[in-house]
Amino acid sequence: MGQNPDDMFGNEDYPAYTIGQAAEMLGTSQDFLRRLDEAKLIDPHRSTGGHRRYSRYQLRLAARAREMVDQGTALEAACRIIILEDQLEEALRQNKKPQPGTQRHE
Repeated sequence: MGQNPDDMFGNEDYPAYTIGQAAEMLGTSQDFLRRLDEAKLIDPHRSTGGHRRYSRYQLRLAARAREMVDQGTALEAACRIIILEDQLEEALRQNKKPQPGTQRHE
């Protein structure tokens, strides 16, 4: 049985957008998105036919990269900065979760 469309499109990690749709939404070229893939900023899902599919989360990263490149940051540097920012955000989010075996004092 397939997933409910509301569940799929409400999921920010669901690969809902083709490379053409993603490029149009971001106002950029498909080549720019391919370069982000080569720079390891985003790793788009591949359809059974091998076509790239992007999630909303990946589009947000791509939009941030485009913004930084438009401001003069080299693509590779922009990708590295975004990756580090994303890793820091995830680490902070994990750090806020209660750890097993610890008690919370208030």
